Amino acid sequence: MKGLERLTLKCVLERSAVLYAAKPCVSWVNGKPIRYNEFYEQIKEVQLFMQEEGIGKGDKVAILSENSPNWGITYFAITTLGAVAVPILPDFRDNEVHHILRHSGSKAIFISQKQFPKIEELESDLIKHRILIDDFTIIPPETTIAKLKNTISKTTRPLAKLTDSALKLTGLRSSDVREEDVACILYTSGTTGNSKGVVLTHRNLVFDALELLTIQNIVDTDKLVSLLPLPHTYECTIGFIMPIMQGASIYYLDKLPTPSVLLPALQKIKPTIMFTVPLIMEKIFKNKIHPSLTANPISRTLYNFPPTRKILHYIAAKKLHKTFGGKLNFYGIGGALLSPDVERFLKEGKFPYAIGYGLTETSPLIAGSNPNLTKFRSTGTVPSNIKVRIYDPDPKTGEGEIQVMGDIVMKGYYKDPERTKEVFTDDGWFKTGDLGILKKNGFLYIKGRLKNVIIGASGENIYPEDIESVINQHYNVLESIVYESEGKIVARVHLNYELIDKEHRAKRKNEKQMREFISNQLQDIRKDVNSQVTTFSSIKRIIEQREPFMKTPTKKIKRYLYTE
Repeated sequence: MKGLERLTLKCVLERSAVLYAAKPCVSWVNGKPIRYNEFYEQIKEVQLFMQEEGIGKGDKVAILSENSPNWGITYFAITTLGAVAVPILPDFRDNEVHHILRHSGSKAIFISQKQFPKIEELESDLIKHRILIDDFTIIPPETTIAKLKNTISKTTRPLAKLTDSALKLTGLRSSDVREEDVACILYTSGTTGNSKGVVLTHRNLVFDALELLTIQNIVDTDKLVSLLPLPHTYECTIGFIMPIMQGASIYYLDKLPTPSVLLPALQKIKPTIMFTVPLIMEKIFKNKIHPSLTANPISRTLYNFPPTRKILHYIAAKKLHKTFGGKLNFYGIGGALLSPDVERFLKEGKFPYAIGYGLTETSPLIAGSNPNLTKFRSTGTVPSNIKVRIYDPDPKTGEGEIQVMGDIVMKGYYKDPERTKEVFTDDGWFKTGDLGILKKNGFLYIKGRLKNVIIGASGENIYPEDIESVINQHYNVLESIVYESEGKIVARVHLNYELIDKEHRAKRKNEKQMREFISNQLQDIRKDVNSQVTTFSSIKRIIEQREPFMKTPTKKIKRYLYTE
């Protein structure tokens, strides 16, 4: 990239601060934007404070906060100083946060007021410096959440404010940051409950962002509304680093993205680009769009006829596009598999969606597409500077483990050489643990997780994700998981209780009738699914999951909590 001397976050920031100085960089949806030159100056202020407190190259500094402009300022201040950022997901519980702080050896933590109770009981000698990220004030020792506001306003000093001339003289205090230096350690819960610290370098992150731009370019007039947690590498690399590299503007919500918060924000900002997970669009389709298109027998008949279904999808997708602000030209989906019925709606409706695939360990993106090149059920193509192979492919299907090599692959798991060794082959390929097919046209198709594969009685490979995709197409199903129990295939299903409740009220059913209806629905789903899958993949038992499934930050179901 022109003007980028080295693949470091320091070079990315310095380049953007010059090229896009007066353009909006980050902002609250209802706040005043921080311009690129202001963003750069505030980063230098935070850097100066850290240096005054004895934080330098290689020191670990944690960030525990919801998305905000100050999260981005903090992240760049840490990484461009040569220190190592340890972003912590706000969903983590107190004990998980404490473990991460101990395991990483973090010297300081930038924390939001909302997250502060998670470290309130933490021994004071574990973290030397505690900074309130909301306004960059120092939190004194022994501060409790009850006294936090009052104590900070009376006894703490804000971060040093440099004069304009001093700012120009000092510059970023990080001349020795190198491409191979560690930029961050990311602790992910994954779907197995076994958290690992993924070590990513400056080169990993910047290289992946540059490869993403070969798939979908971003320009300085683009606007993004951020929905996913910044501590996750999907949002951090793709929804934060890459837009800043190109001078785009990023807007953050100050509340959870409920419809009452999100819809006005979309109308105000009119984003051109969004990065999301499947669950968001799946909820919209199953709770709003599909019910409206199949509300009565006549509309259901029309919907079941493919030519008219395509017309209905196109009309509904146009309305949805307006709901998103009317300017959207890229709606990226990643983090988990998208339901086929929802993708069919997006494809037939000509909605500007694109699918991507990657892992935290690969910074994250391995393959992707743009809306003009999306192929149904594919995660797109692999950029030319990333190597992907299908290891030990099945001779009949071509399915095998996806393995990756290139500058996007992590250094390893922090303080865990044994686990690091397990995920690399002897010839240096990273083992993703995902099964896929790489077709001759270069498009990658994901079949599921290697560890989730069920081996049938006669040695057949049974992919739970394939069965789940059939289950989830049922109009009364929101989510499901399929697994093996005592040699039998079991499905656990979370129904769309909002739709069922509407039908219940309309037909004035009592509680007993309601439970009978649900029981019959489950058995109908089982029979319908079994009629569509191979005999050896048929479901023997179906279980109602009354509460929503517990999920990871990218909204994958935590399977280990539900398998028997």
